[in-house]
Amino acid sequence: MNNHIRNLYILMSLLTCAASQTAAEDLLDIYQSALKYDPIMRGAEASYLAALEIKPQTLSAMLPFISFTAGDASSYAKDPNQPTNFATGQPDPYIGSTKFDRDSSLWNVQLEQTLFDWGRFLRLGQADKRIAQAEIGYQIARQNLLVRVATTYFLVLAAEDTLASQVSAREAIGRQLEQAEQRFEVGLIAITDVQEAQAGYDQSIAAEILAKRNLATTQEYLREIIGESVADLDGPVDELPLLQPDPLNAEQWVQTALDRNLTLISSRISSDIALDEIAVQRSVRLPTLSFSAAFGQSSSDTVRTNNLIRGADGRFICLPEFGESGVNYCPPQRTPSSTDADNYFISLNFNIPLFSGGYNSSKIRQSVYERRASLEDLEAVSRATERETRDAYLSVISEISRVRALNQAVTSSETALQATEAGFEVGTRTTVEVLIAQNNLSAAETAYARSRYDYILNVLRLRLAAGNLSISDFEEVNGWLTGS
Repeated sequence: MNNHIRNLYILMSLLTCAASQTAAEDLLDIYQSALKYDPIMRGAEASYLAALEIKPQTLSAMLPFISFTAGDASSYAKDPNQPTNFATGQPDPYIGSTKFDRDSSLWNVQLEQTLFDWGRFLRLGQADKRIAQAEIGYQIARQNLLVRVATTYFLVLAAEDTLASQVSAREAIGRQLEQAEQRFEVGLIAITDVQEAQAGYDQSIAAEILAKRNLATTQEYLREIIGESVADLDGPVDELPLLQPDPLNAEQWVQTALDRNLTLISSRISSDIALDEIAVQRSVRLPTLSFSAAFGQSSSDTVRTNNLIRGADGRFICLPEFGESGVNYCPPQRTPSSTDADNYFISLNFNIPLFSGGYNSSKIRQSVYERRASLEDLEAVSRATERETRDAYLSVISEISRVRALNQAVTSSETALQATEAGFEVGTRTTVEVLIAQNNLSAAETAYARSRYDYILNVLRLRLAAGNLSISDFEEVNGWLTGS
């Protein structure tokens, strides 16, 4: 890999970037930024915090419920029946109508307490399992973030390496084109050699443009995670440690994964919750016992008004308290009254469900089917975990050999290119052969760089599958980048 060319390109990119861009020194820096700004991670954190509220909500159904009610009302009513004399209680033909004006107020404090409800106790146990599952889900999100960050990080590095290789190839082919033109001018080669060199140079320019585009795309992937552009990334040290999995036994890794894989553990909890749900639905048929008590006061003020009418002799009929008969004006008769009461209520409630139209039976059958589905999901996750663990283990083993082989391929390609260029100088090799040798070197460099990144990613994926991926593993990998 031509490191000085790569560094030159990165420097040029820095000069053309916006002032808002910030540089991250290494993989650990990127991860710390992702923890703060990755929307998927922040959403997982919010979901976990929301799940923590399940417990107090479930517990509240078993605690006393206290309510307070107060009110004040005014009403007006007119008696549609034959008016009666307030003094005698008998119908009075000289009373035209009777109306009532009422003002009433009340307050009430009520307490309700569940004494026995088996379903609510079962829900409380379910709440603990749901919270445990939410916590595992948050841990899964953090582990997945480690892999997402590493994957995107090395995609950017791979794109940078590809671009650097293409730049180097374009410059080498450009020099080959200049040599071909000079040799043609003195009659040492045919025009077809110049044309072939020109075609190779044009193709190298197109490849370089595509490499720049791919680099910009991968940088956007990284920006999507951390919310900002990154100008430079640390690449692996030249002497990347190629460590064998420990233990060096696939079955031991599989067993660890079956015991510790977080996704598998979450699936087991889901199955347990589904089993509890069957018991919850069956508990609906059990009796419940509750206690209720209430205390309050109410008061009412009423004013009864009798509107008087003329008598048969044409005179107003007035009761004595309003004056003597024979006057020209007779005011209405008003009679006030009021009531006050204290209200007490105590109740012990025993409830036995007898018939619900088949609803409870349907809910029980539904929960049984959901339990069956959860067991099938658990089996599918278990099989996938076993497969992913074996695949990751074999990938680490094979990638170690692949890195070493591709490293040797780069050395061989460099030697082959040098020999081909020397042969071209003395006329024993053609321009086409030089171009092929140059392309082989570029391909070997790109494959070697990506194999190193694939090795690191497979190490992380193996630990993820086994359920023991942690920030310490990330710090170890980061040391391979910084040399610390």
